[in-house]
Amino acid sequence: MSGNGSRRAAGELEAAALAVLQAAGLLPQPVPYLPGRQSRPGGHLAYSTVVTILSRLYAKGVLTRSRSGRAYSYTPVADEPGLAARRMRGLLEAEPDREAVLARFVSGMSPADEQLLRRMLAEQPGAGD
Repeated sequence: MSGNGSRRAAGELEAAALAVLQAAGLLPQPVPYLPGRQSRPGGHLAYSTVVTILSRLYAKGVLTRSRSGRAYSYTPVADEPGLAARRMRGLLEAEPDREAVLARFVSGMSPADEQLLRRMLAEQPGAGD
């Protein structure tokens, strides 16, 4: 790690790669540019860095991949709200006391978000049974 403070926050490159994939939809070739890092002239990342990022996202189940010649094409498994919901579900499943986690989550919501959640739960099939 360099002492110049240019070190990225955890997951920043993964988030940037995912944003590019979300914007592009199906991606038939490697991502040529991710903003920020100056690994190459013009801010382009090294090919090996992109491959590593995409491979990590694939291993985490955030992307699917299929052969495209000698390389892979990567596609997000869900849109941004779907991926956020997936992360939330993963965090909830990692905790032994789900009720406490959900209670604290709801108690920390804004009144508008709480009302939205209540309305959405009431609209679910079987609600009120």
